[in-house]
Amino acid sequence: MKPIIDILNKYNIDKQDAILYGQYLAKIKPILRQPAIAKKLILVTAISPTPAGEGKTTISIGLNDALNKLGSKSIVALREPSMGPVFGVKGGANGGGKAQVVPKEDIDLHLTGDFHAITTANNLISACIDNHVYWGNELKIDAIVWRRVLDINDRALRQIEVVIDTHQHKHIKYRTGFDITAASELMAIFCLANNHQELEKRIDKIIVAYTKSRKPIYVKDFGITGAVIKILKNALWPNVVQSLEGNMCLMHGGPFANIAHGCNSLFATKTAMNIADYTITEAGFGSDLGGEKFFDIVCNNGKLQPNAVVIVTSIRALKMHGGSDARNLESANLTTLREGIKNLKQHIKNIENFNLPLIVAVNQFDSDTPEELHELRSFLDYNKILYSFTTLFADGSQGAIDLAKKVISLASQKNKLRPIYKLTDQLEAKILKIATSCYGAKGVRYSPKAKIKLKQLNCSKTWVCIAKTPITFSDNPKEIIITKPFNIYVKDLILANGANFVIVMAGDVFRMPGLPRIPAACKM
Repeated sequence: MKPIIDILNKYNIDKQDAILYGQYLAKIKPILRQPAIAKKLILVTAISPTPAGEGKTTISIGLNDALNKLGSKSIVALREPSMGPVFGVKGGANGGGKAQVVPKEDIDLHLTGDFHAITTANNLISACIDNHVYWGNELKIDAIVWRRVLDINDRALRQIEVVIDTHQHKHIKYRTGFDITAASELMAIFCLANNHQELEKRIDKIIVAYTKSRKPIYVKDFGITGAVIKILKNALWPNVVQSLEGNMCLMHGGPFANIAHGCNSLFATKTAMNIADYTITEAGFGSDLGGEKFFDIVCNNGKLQPNAVVIVTSIRALKMHGGSDARNLESANLTTLREGIKNLKQHIKNIENFNLPLIVAVNQFDSDTPEELHELRSFLDYNKILYSFTTLFADGSQGAIDLAKKVISLASQKNKLRPIYKLTDQLEAKILKIATSCYGAKGVRYSPKAKIKLKQLNCSKTWVCIAKTPITFSDNPKEIIITKPFNIYVKDLILANGANFVIVMAGDVFRMPGLPRIPAACKM
């Protein structure tokens, strides 16, 4: 591992534009000028995730290393890990083998404190709302919709009761709860703002409560936006870490893709695009969740034009999507592989729906048999899908040279992103287009509560952020293999006014995850 100052020098970043956090971590001043036309933006997405692991972050980092090895100036921009999954199911989010970023423990645990800053700023807003009620409730707040956050999986905090014994000795109770920090509106705003001025305006517009007549009450009504911005002051600078091969990674922001929009900050992406010739960025989970939100929300909001898309898959993961047990993935099974390829087909279709050039990156494992590799190659060849088999976990950048060369060629093609929906579409039409185009659903059903919200929000010119299980295209996590037409069930709609999107709660997904029976915290 090199001193971080060496990484800054390699990319011609002046020390005056950096904040050093010890020997191996730094922050750099955001460079937010409009990216040059010649700069290339590559999105890495994947098939639906499985416990076998697809290696999306590993391939993002390895591809960045390979591009640099070929002589291209490249930076990878990634999300920061949340401590929820670090101590819950996934562990860290640093890649693996010879294609990872370091220092691993610092990255997994706090990094430079951005998540804590967002958590504190979010909860300052909550404290000021309750304080306003305590001192007489001049704004005539009737219903508080702003929730507190914490960067730990704690299902016990999903629903809490707040008791305020007011200055006038009134006893006021209301039901609220905690979301995980990565699912908060403030995290979304942090990652979607194009500049500091826009960030301030978005925070002003956050709706935190309503009066009895349903008049919205905003953060700006409390006069605390300046304080929120001050808490986030240093957090707004992207974090610099390095790959094992000494290449730059900007790690910044961390919304989940199943319950938020799942992409790193525009501060980091645009900074990378203003420094390097190639920017590699990653959207959480598959093309149906983080990928769709990157194209429809982030690219439109940030005026970005992706030049190519990498879809990550593996033989092991495809077999799991075809019905193989996680304990038997070492055994050859062409039957489950063929069934699992159906998942890959939908993800390929998704990217084609956005009118973008794509390449399938196959993350190879030692257990992959010649027959299984031939089966996957045959499918890709028959359908004329560009692909590359990679071994970067074991071989580092050398195992992704073929992928890098093909990405360079792919990114040189002219293309124009075609969003799934228009901002001016009715809300119900937007949700239906995502469900049918990206999930393969036949339609959408709404709970009585969601139907009421749909009427209230139907004229809003907002983006759509669907929150659902990531492990299947349906909203039922038990339906890994989908054999019949299905509907997406919407149980609630939540307006994130500052982020300018409506959160569509599908199935039984929660914005505060729980821990598994044996959390990763028990294995450290």
